Amino acid sequence: LELKRMSVSREQRGRGLARALCREVLGFARARGFGAVVLSTSAVQVAAQRLYEGQGFRKVGTSYPSLLGTALNFQIFHYRCELGDGD
Repeated sequence: LELKRMSVSREQRGRGLARALCREVLGFARARGFGAVVLSTSAVQVAAQRLYEGQGFRKVGTSYPSLLGTALNFQIFHYRCELGDGD
């Protein structure tokens, strides 16, 4: 399952909503038999990286979105969370 474009409005940040949404996605995927959840985020999204890593995601790769991105060293990090069987 791929998680795309999760966002919490600025005024609602710091309340644990992103963690709760992330846990909900992982539970949803696990309940439906998915083996893993994958996502991508940019290198500048440090808070997002901390959130995902805190939820069990591991960085599995890095890429550049375009030739300009390569020239600017703008990296995209790819993450994966293995779900296992829930035991």
